[in-house]
Amino acid sequence: MSETLLRGRTLSFVRWPDAIEDHGAYAYEEDGGLLIRDGKIVAAGTYEDVACQAGEGAQKIDHRPHLIMPGFVDAHVHFPQLQVLASYGAELLAWLNTYTFPEETKFRDAQYGRRVARLFLDEMVRHGTTTVAAYCSVHKQSAEAFFEESHARNMLNIAGKVMMDRNAPDGVLDTPQSGYDDTKALIGQWHGKGRQHYAITPRFAITSSPEQMEMAKALAGEFPDLHIQTHLSENHAEIEFTQQLYPWSKDYTDIYEHYGLLGSKTLLGHCIHLSEREADALSDSGAVAVFCPTSNLFLGSGLFDYQRYRKRAKSIRIATATDVGGGTSYSMLRTMDEGYKVIALNGEKLNPFASFWQMTLGNARALSLEDRVGTLETGTDADIVVLDSRATPIMRLRMEAIESLAEELFLLQTVGDDRAVHEVYVAGRPAKGDMA
Repeated sequence: MSETLLRGRTLSFVRWPDAIEDHGAYAYEEDGGLLIRDGKIVAAGTYEDVACQAGEGAQKIDHRPHLIMPGFVDAHVHFPQLQVLASYGAELLAWLNTYTFPEETKFRDAQYGRRVARLFLDEMVRHGTTTVAAYCSVHKQSAEAFFEESHARNMLNIAGKVMMDRNAPDGVLDTPQSGYDDTKALIGQWHGKGRQHYAITPRFAITSSPEQMEMAKALAGEFPDLHIQTHLSENHAEIEFTQQLYPWSKDYTDIYEHYGLLGSKTLLGHCIHLSEREADALSDSGAVAVFCPTSNLFLGSGLFDYQRYRKRAKSIRIATATDVGGGTSYSMLRTMDEGYKVIALNGEKLNPFASFWQMTLGNARALSLEDRVGTLETGTDADIVVLDSRATPIMRLRMEAIESLAEELFLLQTVGDDRAVHEVYVAGRPAKGDMA
């Protein structure tokens, strides 16, 4: 049995914060303690109360004056796209064909996939992200590479091999049968192994034929507890092309409804241009709309109407994500900074407590993982980020004038990045030192 006792300013959320003054939405200890035993949080509260529960041999680590929070959760990210980040000048469909699909072709080489998986998870940890919902390439070996690396690090991650059998180069296509067979084999090999979760992953309706969508439907029926992830309504040209491919559908969302792919564990990337009928369909099914602000801005896709989706009579569950490489940063801090601006352009402001709720407990709930991650509650996995609000010269200067926790969080969100991530714990084990 191993024990670690962390000391610092602890912050964890219990519900959505309605306003900056909504102090009941979170638990904050100026001198807080966390006791970790065998990868789990077994005590949390004031340092004085927690320290007396630690055994004599507990390793004591003092992170004062830094903030100790749950590790960040990223609900939609493409691990094969590291080499696609910062690719100039195209909107979604041209960007996929010009940059993304040629890069993903390289993942038929298992060695290449292993290298990128290692670098990708390094970047996640460097930026304080401890759980992701990841898309692999179409190649079975890309998913194997991701899961091998994730399992070796004991991370709790969700991932899946994309299924795509049309409208892309031959090097990134499978068939309805091979996509089904490879997915089923990967589920058997990896789902539930350690902390790994599998997601059934038809990339989007454009790259899956009706026959392949039937195969995805069959998998969803055989494995009803698994996540499903795909894309929805990111770009006007995408929507138009999708409707041409499925002319019988009422709208884009209707395609996924028809194939039985909407449910409480369905993660739908982007969801920018939803009709009211589509929004109702997401609400009724419990499916999650995943907001990817840096990507939506970079590709010129549009502005996700976060507050309208959240406040409408039939509210929609929402997550946030980096989406790299359509996005521009691996950091959930940078993601929520851009999200703040998108929400402001839609006429509202997101308070900083709500931002940090979203990237921790909010995203964990969206992934149906709140019993494991996204919180510092006792009994949950000890996935933790330690944040330094004075990490850069401008942050140190600004902190001289900051007088509240809300102001500090907004500073971290607005100018923070990987330099503000002082340490990361994955299942109770320090993780930043493992990076190459």
